Amino acid sequence: MRIGILTGGGDVPGLNPCIKSVVNRAADNDWEVVGIRKGWGGLLNFNLNDDSNHDDWIEPLTRRSVRTIDRYGGTHLHTSRTNPQKVRDKDLPGFLEADYPFGDNKTVDCTPHVLKVLERLKLDALIPIGGDDTLSYAVRLHKEGFPVLAVPKTMDNDVFGTDYCIGFSTAVTRSVEFINSLRTPVGSHERIAVVELFGRNSGETALIAAYLSDADRALISEVSFDMERVAQMLAEDRRNNPSNYAVLVVSEGASMIGGQVVEYGQEDAYGHKKLGGIGTIVGEAIQKITGVDIVNQQIAYLMRAGAPDSLDRMVATSYGNLAIQQLERGHAGQMVALQNGVYTTVPVNTCTQGVKRVDVDELYNVETYRPRVKHLLGKPMFLY
Repeated sequence: MRIGILTGGGDVPGLNPCIKSVVNRAADNDWEVVGIRKGWGGLLNFNLNDDSNHDDWIEPLTRRSVRTIDRYGGTHLHTSRTNPQKVRDKDLPGFLEADYPFGDNKTVDCTPHVLKVLERLKLDALIPIGGDDTLSYAVRLHKEGFPVLAVPKTMDNDVFGTDYCIGFSTAVTRSVEFINSLRTPVGSHERIAVVELFGRNSGETALIAAYLSDADRALISEVSFDMERVAQMLAEDRRNNPSNYAVLVVSEGASMIGGQVVEYGQEDAYGHKKLGGIGTIVGEAIQKITGVDIVNQQIAYLMRAGAPDSLDRMVATSYGNLAIQQLERGHAGQMVALQNGVYTTVPVNTCTQGVKRVDVDELYNVETYRPRVKHLLGKPMFLY
């Protein structure tokens, strides 16, 4: 077999161990693996009529070329937020302009070109690694009849159909480390720390990080908050702390009651604007209400920086092996997954059939803005 592999969307620690496990398991079968660079952008920008263009987008992967990549974070294949079925004028390669006129439309669907590229590359199957946006295009290829075996990744852990996505554990680990490190300057100056973490629609990363770091309060994407109440609670937390400080963790997608999520910039290929800034707004409001000085800290890309932790290595390596094992059995049109602590697969279109969010009733106290695990018996290790 000849298998393609790509990584799309935001990078997370664990992508390289997954790529390596796919390549090594495939090599055991004398199968070829072709790396597609920059996510779906590699297929979109592959010029069928210009061989000099190909090395920019395609990389043969061997045991030798991936030997050390698992020691590092990020993705060896690089990534992008390209959506070939909704390509904007500024993103359309020049060599495709004649074949894909926009007319009155804002985007064009370049899937016919992508399918031709897959045919030219003589790929028997494709393993895309990504979040729900990236994998939604894998679903499109599946509907077009191309064999895909999807792998879920996102540090928000919000791909529907799996309990775990590559990158989540490391993001939580990094966040807990930074939150606890911040206690030193915050405590020394007797301030209130407002720590903003990634989390567009799901507040799971912020919730678990707050739970494990024993933060005083946590604001998550799923529950709008009362700014006055939050400020007063933190002031009381600070007074009750012998070191006279408090810590608040905020998901970047959190919003005040009656307010909106803080977004900026142009929409990406999947209709998302950049998030970030709610922590600063919350911090300024807390200072105005309480009179206490604030330490505002966006952890941001540091959450996804560096090498993966052991759990992400375990899941990423296992997902890569499972993907090849399924192809060995002649199975495609699937997404590898973890459910109830067990490795499994689900139909690839599962990721588009629902949304995965924090179980607020079980894991969060909406009155106190704190993590609260109502029932631990029967819960999996990471609470999910």
